[in-house]
Amino acid sequence: FSDPFLNRRRAHDFIQADTRLRAITQERIRERSKAPQEHQRELCEDYYPCEMYAFRHGYAAAYKHYFGRRRTK
Repeated sequence: FSDPFLNRRRAHDFIQADTRLRAITQERIRERSKAPQEHQRELCEDYYPCEMYAFRHGYAAAYKHYFGRRRTK
C-alpha cells in the first residue's frame, strides 16, 4: 500500500459514525420512557419531607403518603 490517501468508499469502511451523538440520542429516548417507579422516586427526592419519610418507610410508601390520590366527594 503506497498511496497515503484513501478513496471515499474505503474511508467509510473503517471510520465509524460519532458514537457520542448516538449515545446522547439513546439517553434522551430513555428519559422519555422512564419506569413509573423511577419517576415517582425522582418526584419524592425533590420534596424534602417525602425524602425523609422515604428513608424510614421506603420510596413507595413515601410517594403514596405525599402524592397519593386524594379522595374527594
